[in-house]
Amino acid sequence: MKRTTALVLAAVLLAAAGCSNSDDSNGSSSGANTPGVTDSEIVVGTHMPLTGPAAAGYSKIAPATKAYFDYVNANGGVHGRKITYKIMDDGYNPANTQQVVRQLVLQDKVFAILNGLGTPTHTGVLDFLKTNRVPDLFVASGSRSWNQPDKYPGTFGFNPDYTVEGKILATYVKEEHAGKKVCFLGQDDDFGRDSLAGIEKVLGAVAAKQSYVTTNPNVGPQVGALKAAGCQVVMLATVPGFTALTIGTGAKLGFKPQYVVSNVGSDPTTLAKTLGDAAPLLEGVVAANYLPLANDAANPWIQLYSKVNKEYNGNAELDNNVVYGMSVAYLFVQSLQAAGKDLTREGIISAVEKGGYTGPGLVPVRYSAEDHSGYAGQQLTRIAGGKAEYFGKPYRTDDGDGAVEVYEAPAVTPPQNGIPAA
Repeated sequence: MKRTTALVLAAVLLAAAGCSNSDDSNGSSSGANTPGVTDSEIVVGTHMPLTGPAAAGYSKIAPATKAYFDYVNANGGVHGRKITYKIMDDGYNPANTQQVVRQLVLQDKVFAILNGLGTPTHTGVLDFLKTNRVPDLFVASGSRSWNQPDKYPGTFGFNPDYTVEGKILATYVKEEHAGKKVCFLGQDDDFGRDSLAGIEKVLGAVAAKQSYVTTNPNVGPQVGALKAAGCQVVMLATVPGFTALTIGTGAKLGFKPQYVVSNVGSDPTTLAKTLGDAAPLLEGVVAANYLPLANDAANPWIQLYSKVNKEYNGNAELDNNVVYGMSVAYLFVQSLQAAGKDLTREGIISAVEKGGYTGPGLVPVRYSAEDHSGYAGQQLTRIAGGKAEYFGKPYRTDDGDGAVEVYEAPAVTPPQNGIPAA
């Protein structure tokens, strides 16, 4: 009888404890049922090319993101939680990406994947992240694949998509280089294909087109073919290492067209380091951007990022990759603030979809329930004296047949302490 009573009492206590835990997870801020979330911490992860063919420049992005998080953590975190950022090197190899993302999700149990970099790399983990219901935020690529809210409801882009960018760059070429023979060299994946689609929406078929794969660092045949075709303007959808390879190879072949380059492959600091003594070849290169330029010391966002960079990023050389990484971090902190203290995976997705975010961008982000793409446009840049300079006005367009239109909006300055408020 005593044993039966004890068993019954134990069962009652267990049931009460179970009810208590259930109530706590539904109504408190502990995030007990949300992977990567405790009362004091939010764990997120990323895959980045810290080594390999895309490491030049890109390897600086995640440390800059982490530096901004460290700055936020030192100032109280977000809703009392500090952000832990787990950075995994995938070498820009899709097979490695799948391995490290599985580790982040299944072993490290991260709350979200943030700013995973690369079109060929990240494409291979979309279904895995969807199956495991992991928020896939602000992918570091302009592929249109990230903007499929019906198919991938947890995935959001960050960069302007490559078709939007292609249309904007092609509009410049159409206006400033009318009548010239325009050609294209792009990466042999959605990066190159989406860029070319945007270019040809504005210009029609290009005179010649070539592609490259990142595993083969010889673009001599492609550049030689463009020279033989008599190309006067060459539009590049290339990562930084291949931008430098193309320009350097062209010079060796006596081929110096007007280069018009995708934002993701045009950071002057990265290109100059790669080219070395041949860095003057960059003069006059036209590209585009949508964030403050690292060399604009008067810009309040650059002043904020310089402060954070000095205090939390080892005072690394401030380039546009560092600006990019901190801008991603700022948007993520905004999203966490909007999601509220009771943080869940569903809550962060809903918070991003509500949109309305302002920050360092020259154009707005598009986020809504129907649109998961990132920034809506860009402004043109030109390298002069080794530095990129903006010219003209920002443009905004879509990845369809919409017009490329000038976009003007008042500049947004960062909050006084550099941290977005709830």
